[in-house]
Amino acid sequence: MVNVNYLQLFILLSVILSSCIGVSSKGVFGTGVSVALDPRTLGTQMDDSIMQKNLAARIIVKDKKYLLSVKSKVLDGRIFLTGKVESPEEKLLLTKLAWETKGARSVRNDIKIKEEFNFKRSAKDILITSQLRTAIILNKNIKATNYEIDTYKKKIYVYGIALTSEEKDLVISEAKEILDVEDVIASIILVEDLRIQKE
Repeated sequence: MVNVNYLQLFILLSVILSSCIGVSSKGVFGTGVSVALDPRTLGTQMDDSIMQKNLAARIIVKDKKYLLSVKSKVLDGRIFLTGKVESPEEKLLLTKLAWETKGARSVRNDIKIKEEFNFKRSAKDILITSQLRTAIILNKNIKATNYEIDTYKKKIYVYGIALTSEEKDLVISEAKEILDVEDVIASIILVEDLRIQKE
């Protein structure tokens, strides 16, 4: 019993520490992208990172199962939640935890209630996500590293920071052009709306 607890603690610490390292090397969302590409100031990035780590730790303390089933993202004090839970009560609990995070300015909860696993639907959602990711990487007018994409039941959820309103419209347009997409839910912040911007 003791060994299992040490193992769980080790895994939890590994995840937290590895994600701490990732913030400095990944920019907003991309892999291996410099922090310099992030339109937020370094101070805002650090504040958001601390909020995100704090919220993630509190969610895991509530129940370890959330480690894999729930994702959180903090942008300029705005919290975005995605993933799947068993009941509406759990979704409300996670919303409450997010609002209780020090510095939270708003909470967007896109967590879904779990249903019986459907391989065909899941595969289609993964395909839609990868198609949009490819489209925005290939579009020279979009900073692809500033966006995170999630698809559930053919609905695309896009989170990120757009340098201009034209870029925001482009991202939404690219999402709507993908075959079989039923809806696009965009939570995209404009750089001009950030509390503190880089000079």
